[in-house]
Amino acid sequence: MQSFTPTVFLQVTFFAVLHGAKWTYNGPEGQHHWHKNYPYCGGAFQSPIDIKPDLLRFDPTLHPIEVQNYNLSANEQLTLGNNGHSVQLSLPSKMHISSLPHRYTAAQLHFHWGSSSKPTGSEHVVNSKQYAAEMHVVHYNSDKYPNLSTAIDKSDGLAVLGVLIEVGEFNPAFEQFLKFINGIKYRDQRVQIPGFNMRALLPARLDEYYRYDGSLTTPPCYPSVLWTVFRNHVTISRKQFLALATSIYSSHAQESAPVPMNGNYRKPQLTDNRVVLVSFKEGRGLQGTLTVTSPLMRKQIIQQLLVGDLADLADEGLYQLLPSGSENPHAGKKWKDLKNEYSGTLANPKQQRLKPSLWKKSQTNRSVGKSGLTEGTLCYVSMEQRVIHQLKQSHTESQLVQALRDVVFPELNLRSYLDCKSDLALPTIRHILRGRPTDEAFELDRSLTKASMTQKKISTAMKQSTPPTKYGGLSPATVPRKPQTQGHPHPWLMPMEWED
Repeated sequence: MQSFTPTVFLQVTFFAVLHGAKWTYNGPEGQHHWHKNYPYCGGAFQSPIDIKPDLLRFDPTLHPIEVQNYNLSANEQLTLGNNGHSVQLSLPSKMHISSLPHRYTAAQLHFHWGSSSKPTGSEHVVNSKQYAAEMHVVHYNSDKYPNLSTAIDKSDGLAVLGVLIEVGEFNPAFEQFLKFINGIKYRDQRVQIPGFNMRALLPARLDEYYRYDGSLTTPPCYPSVLWTVFRNHVTISRKQFLALATSIYSSHAQESAPVPMNGNYRKPQLTDNRVVLVSFKEGRGLQGTLTVTSPLMRKQIIQQLLVGDLADLADEGLYQLLPSGSENPHAGKKWKDLKNEYSGTLANPKQQRLKPSLWKKSQTNRSVGKSGLTEGTLCYVSMEQRVIHQLKQSHTESQLVQALRDVVFPELNLRSYLDCKSDLALPTIRHILRGRPTDEAFELDRSLTKASMTQKKISTAMKQSTPPTKYGGLSPATVPRKPQTQGHPHPWLMPMEWED
């Protein structure tokens, strides 16, 4: 117990430090450096993304978004605040989305925008078009979790509605809170405003939208978000846009050099084999949009990878289910090296591959569903703790970003594939095949690799899909040594409450 207690204390201190680190959008603590203190920011299934036409898949089962109790009375007081990163409006718990498998309760909404000189600041980009701003209405899974803080690091924790904003006509709904903007010019300032019809902030049509699996767009970047980005944008006037872009500061009132708050958006991230489901089939550029393959067929494919005849899969050409342009990750490797990988070790015995408990399933219980690989909810903080523990044992703490992605990506890809929101990735197939006989698994892998090499046309989006070994050029995360912060580790994500 004497040796155990300091270890626990150090780990608790480490996570309090790690998840309380200062971050900005630009400069030495800007988004290109987030992964150093927040390793998921350099990991898998990140948001936002560029919603390109070749990612779109029509899904006829996507129904119109239904929101409940969005029309608030003026007697209801809401807290409008400046959290140092955005303008945030706290929302009452009676507001919720009712058209998803779980009830998702509203917690807060906030904005991302450009600057007066560059009025392009939306986070999601549609076919390389960036809008002036973007609104995110954040909801948490209240069927399973008591609050946003508990849900935020769970794989089924959050659902966010994204609304693209363009400069154009005056928007009276936005004016309901923008007229109070001078009361929150500086960080941590907040005011109370009367409630109004929140539905008026959303586009008129809630039946046309993009749907994909993604992450928080700010640290800690947990991949815990079911994204719904509406196809149709809303407008605000130039004066209203400038109220956001020129009136707000990310610094405190007492600081001698005020820091303007603008350009507070994250750049598009890798697609990571994901596809984007669309609820609509008509419109410009959608003539060639594919319809998603059935969940039943996908489940059968995974089941055959787990326990079926691999020779049949190789003969039938499973590669057709993989994205075109898949690169050959085995180029230059020898037969013996590959067989060693499938035996659970690397060709270099000095290197140790992580063996995540997610994938330790017995041969007699390898199936998809309740008793299989996709069982249960992922908790990202717990996964991070396990990876750090394994890294400490192997003395490779500096490789946290890469190691965490190695563990998380196959699980996320498999879940998203079964839910029709991803293509099946080669690394995920290899992870599934680890429990199979080496020769059979390698024969299938060779078939897939050979097939992928014959693809002549490689799209740019699919080039980005395969998880890179260096994870987008990010340097490995190191353990930070910063003073411990007080309170919630992610205060910028929590609703700002009124303080008397």
